[in-house]
Amino acid sequence: MHPELFEIPFINLTVRSFGVMMVIGFLAGFFLLGRLGRKITSNPQLITNLALYCLIAGVVGARVFYAVHHFEDLQRSWVSVFAIWHGGLEFYGGVIFAVPVIVLYTRHFKLPIRQCLDIVAIALMLGLSFGRLGCFLNGCCFGKPTDLPWAVHFPYNSFAYFSQINANPERNRPAPRLKLPQDEYSSFVDTDGTLYPKPFEELTEQQKFEVTKGKYRCLRIHPTQLYSSANSAILCLLLYLFWRISQKAAGSANSRQLLIRPGQTFAMAFVLYGVTRFMLEYLRDDNPFEYAWWAVYKGGTVSQNLSIYLVVIGVILMAIFQLAKPNAPSTKNAVNNKNRQSKITNRK
Repeated sequence: MHPELFEIPFINLTVRSFGVMMVIGFLAGFFLLGRLGRKITSNPQLITNLALYCLIAGVVGARVFYAVHHFEDLQRSWVSVFAIWHGGLEFYGGVIFAVPVIVLYTRHFKLPIRQCLDIVAIALMLGLSFGRLGCFLNGCCFGKPTDLPWAVHFPYNSFAYFSQINANPERNRPAPRLKLPQDEYSSFVDTDGTLYPKPFEELTEQQKFEVTKGKYRCLRIHPTQLYSSANSAILCLLLYLFWRISQKAAGSANSRQLLIRPGQTFAMAFVLYGVTRFMLEYLRDDNPFEYAWWAVYKGGTVSQNLSIYLVVIGVILMAIFQLAKPNAPSTKNAVNNKNRQSKITNRK
């Protein structure tokens, strides 16, 4: 965990690792999207703008979902709602906001919607793999305690540590995992019994030893952020290979073959990510359990329930895209011709 990379001198601006990894993830996804977009249009500006609009919509949606999900924590300080550099972005919210933007954008510029959704899905997985590394450096999205050899310790006062020293009724945990003496280590205790530990600098040398190497050290936990990063990278590779096979088969005599039609890569991303995210949630220890009316899996997390919906939507999209006719502008030349005609009309 290393949430702060460095501080810019003179202006005292702290550069946070989560924000840096977000930028790297966007640039990586942007580069890949540009490369794949050459199969759709030779006008790179269209793909560049699409990536930018997806980024804006995705970040807004991801933060809105996080704010709704963690409303009680954020309502103590409404300014913190906008502090995305501290972490707190939910992937599903970003997808829900970004997909309509992609559809509207591609319809406006007469780009093939399904082909664009395919390449966006691949680029998204690459960007997400870097974003999850940012989660690891930031300390959010942490896992459950484990004795596995690759388990990790997070530092005192990290998100994981704060969770372990407090009970969590939202996860059916009536007692803290790590019993930290309140009279020695607490800064204050909230009305609901939540313990807020002292800053590390205010601890005695003995206390510092206890919370870093002694009996009050953070329990070893699953590095779920790294699991998620590896999962996204693997999905990116699988989706890319699937997309390549689909591209090669699209013009063949077997163009009606199952799962090679435009849009199938996008639908496959829904299914694969939904299944893997559902499984990874069992190893995480940060998301509350959900019992609302909309939850299919009562007692599962919000993300697990959304994963179920995502898989169902993905399967439905597979069927729809398989039966649908190919996009009219299904080739790069057709798209470019339409764009040229539009420019000529505008000049007249």
